[in-house]
Amino acid sequence: MTDTHVILRKWSGRIRTADEQAYVAYVLGTGGDDYGSTPGSLGYQILLRDLGDGTTEVTTLSWWQSMDAVRAFAGPRPELARYYPDDDRFLLERPELVEHHRVMASHGKIGLA
Repeated sequence: MTDTHVILRKWSGRIRTADEQAYVAYVLGTGGDDYGSTPGSLGYQILLRDLGDGTTEVTTLSWWQSMDAVRAFAGPRPELARYYPDDDRFLLERPELVEHHRVMASHGKIGLA
């Protein structure tokens, strides 16, 4: 089955606020590298939100050409979060599931200069 809409994959977790820079660098070298090398990947973003209690919510958003492309990244059960061996060093929680959304409309240029 081939999808005709761009797919947004969303994962969120929590880390210690003091680990923000180290965690972002870690993700760039693990999941970021994998996003970029997977055919059908359209890009990703890493979002941080300070929760004010010494923890930070981390959200990764990645865009894909199809659910087949997501499966190439995530495996045969794309609804399951994908984790890496050193994630426990940073993550205070490891949610089991991610969200997938069909992107129905989009406008503008979003990114870092």
